[in-house]
Amino acid sequence: MSGDELADALALADGRRHPAAVPGPDPGPEPGRAPEDPGHPVKGTGAGHRRGHTDWPRARAAAAAAGAARRPPEPVTVPLADALGHRLAAPLTALTDLPAFDTSAMDGWAVSGPGPWELAADGGPGVLAGTDDPAPLPDGRAVPIATGARVPPGTTAVLRSEYGEVVGRRLCLDRDSSRSPSHGTDIRPRGQECRTGDELLPAGVPVTPAVLGLAAAAGRDGLPVVRRPRAEVLVLGDELLTSGPPRGGRVRDALGPMVGPWLTALGAEVTAVRRLGDDAAALDAALAATTADVVVTTGGTAAGPVDHVHPALRRLGAELLVDGVAVRPGHPMLLARLPGGAHLVGLPGNPLAAVSGLFTLAEPLLRAAPGTAPPDPPADTALPTAPLLAEVHGHPRDTRLVPVVQDGRGVRPLRFAGPAMLRGIATATALAAVPPGGAATGAGVPLLRLPWA
Repeated sequence: MSGDELADALALADGRRHPAAVPGPDPGPEPGRAPEDPGHPVKGTGAGHRRGHTDWPRARAAAAAAGAARRPPEPVTVPLADALGHRLAAPLTALTDLPAFDTSAMDGWAVSGPGPWELAADGGPGVLAGTDDPAPLPDGRAVPIATGARVPPGTTAVLRSEYGEVVGRRLCLDRDSSRSPSHGTDIRPRGQECRTGDELLPAGVPVTPAVLGLAAAAGRDGLPVVRRPRAEVLVLGDELLTSGPPRGGRVRDALGPMVGPWLTALGAEVTAVRRLGDDAAALDAALAATTADVVVTTGGTAAGPVDHVHPALRRLGAELLVDGVAVRPGHPMLLARLPGGAHLVGLPGNPLAAVSGLFTLAEPLLRAAPGTAPPDPPADTALPTAPLLAEVHGHPRDTRLVPVVQDGRGVRPLRFAGPAMLRGIATATALAAVPPGGAATGAGVPLLRLPWA
C-alpha cells in the first residue's frame, strides 16, 4: 500500500485528515494520573502528541488497511492434520453419501416384520460395526446389531436392547412395550446427512475441529486452504536473559516466550523466534532476508544509542505507515512495509507496552489479512463496550490501555497496569481503551478482548 493509499484509508477511517500535532511543553503526569512509560520523544516536541504520532483509533485503522491490501496467497492443499486454523480456499464437498449405507442408530436387534422374531441358532455377536455385506434377514427373523453397523437387507427396524427380551431362541417385546417398532425405527438411512457432491461448507469458513471431523466423515484426506500469514519474531536487546531469574543488571526475556504464541492465536503461522541482541548488522540482514509476511520486533523502536529499528528501516528503504501512536503504554510502536512487501510491527521493549502494540497494530493487521479467520468483531467495525466498575485515570492527551476483568455488570480495572508489568494482563479478559483524560465509574469504554478469553 502506497503512502497515498494509506492516507486515503485513514481519511476514510475517521472522515478527515489528521492535522500535525502542535509541539508544546510536557506538563508531566497529572496528580493521580498514571505515569508515562519510558520513551524518547522526537527532538523539539513534547512527550504527548509528538510530531507524526498517530491517534490510537487511526493507528488501528491503518494497520487493518495494510492487512486488507495484502495480496491473497495461492491456495494450498494440506493434510487434515495440518489444516486446523486455516480457512477453506474452496467449498467443502462430500465424496460420499452420509451415512454411506443404512446403519443402526442403536445397540439392539435388527428385525424383519412384526414380532416376536426368531433368532439365529449360533448365538453369535450378530452384526458389528465394520461388518461388510451382512447376510439378508428373512421375514420374522432377528439378529443382534451394534450401533453404527450396516443393517442387513430385509431389515424393517431396529429394536433397542432395552425394549426387547430373549426367551430361548425367540426375541419378544419387553412387558413395557406395547407394539413392534414401526418401519425404519432407529435406522439411519443412507444419505440422511448429505449426498455425494453436496456442498457442505462454503469457501472462507475457518477450519475448526468440527470442520476437520466433517471433512473426514465426508471422505476427505486433505483440504484446500488459504495459507495463513507467516510471521517471524526478532527479539532485540543484549540485556535479555533466556533462563533463570534476573541477575547482573540483566532481565529475563518475557516477550520471546509470549509474542509467538500470541501471533498464533491471532491466526498467523509463526516460522521462527530469533534473538538478535543489539546487533545492527544482524537486524539488517534478518530484515533483508526474511521470507515472512509479517516481522515483529521487540524493543529498539525508540531513539536510544542501541535502538536500531528506525535506522535499519531507513537503510532498507522501508515505508513507515505508522511511526508512534498516541497510546499509553507503548507509544514508540511502529508499522512499516519492507521493500519485499512484508510488514514490520515494531513493539516497544516493556512487556505491557509490547502487548499494547500487539493489540494496536499486529491484531488488526493480521485479522484483516487474507488467510486468517474472520475477526469477531471485524477490524473495521466499532469495538464492543462495557461500563467501568471503577474510575480509571487517563493520560491527558493519549488513549490509555488498561487490563480489565469482565463480569455480568461491566469491567473491573486491574491494579498491575504499569508498562513493564504483565501481572495484570495475565489475569485479564480484555484491555479497556480509556480515552484521554480518563473515564468515570459507569462510563462505557471500548474493549479489546484477549484472543483466548
